[in-house]
Amino acid sequence: MSVSTLTPDKHVSPPLFGREFNGKVAVVSGAFQGIGAAIADNLTALGAIVIRVDIAYTEKREKCYAVDVTNTNDVNKIVDYIEKNYGPIEFGVNAAGILRMGNLLNTPQEDWLNTFAVNTTGAFNFCRAVGQKMATRKKGAIVAIGSNAAGVPRMGMGAYAASKAATTQLIKCLGLELAEHNIRCNIVAPGSTDTAMQRQLWSDASDAKKVIAGNLTQHRLGIPLQRIAQPEHIANSVVFLLSNAACHITLETLVIDGGATLGCS
Repeated sequence: MSVSTLTPDKHVSPPLFGREFNGKVAVVSGAFQGIGAAIADNLTALGAIVIRVDIAYTEKREKCYAVDVTNTNDVNKIVDYIEKNYGPIEFGVNAAGILRMGNLLNTPQEDWLNTFAVNTTGAFNFCRAVGQKMATRKKGAIVAIGSNAAGVPRMGMGAYAASKAATTQLIKCLGLELAEHNIRCNIVAPGSTDTAMQRQLWSDASDAKKVIAGNLTQHRLGIPLQRIAQPEHIANSVVFLLSNAACHITLETLVIDGGATLGCS
């Protein structure tokens, strides 16, 4: 009896997960804390030259810059500066975001406008500026942090959910336009994650258990995996979507919520 073997196509190489970041420039907005900081740390550990931008930076630190993503000129200037001083940007991650809670009927217009200014216009400013640079070289990948609330209504989170839904469609449209330039654009949509933003919703330590259990009066299911995500869980998925291992993935939303939306978001 003869045994046949399959010979791999010699022209096909396995994806290099992680090694492709070494020495390459990555820019992360919203990198001061939480998910953005975890993403920046992850990319740094993989050898990337990571530039962190966030309005919260008040002291001068190497590769950390105070930038208001709602200001188009400031975003364009920092992107130009990075390209001139650090090299071509190959990876862009938009993680800047804010949360203003409140029922829509009582939401002040200022909260609504500020939410969209950071979460949607900020994403537009950042991803457009980075995408313009990448398009000239026909190389690069962009990931934006969305939310599972973009696809599932939430009580008291109307402004946030609406802004994230708009941003999701923004990134997909941008990805469609940049596809011909070999640029991939994707969204990572977390659910409840242990960050300062999440903890602002809690009054005591028991609130985490309440999130996991769910609340039918607010029409919220619990989390089937029975835990709150950690920022590094989100960061790992962002790195995957930026990597060569995801080289044929674009215009997609990767939901990371422990099953909280039952795959319907």
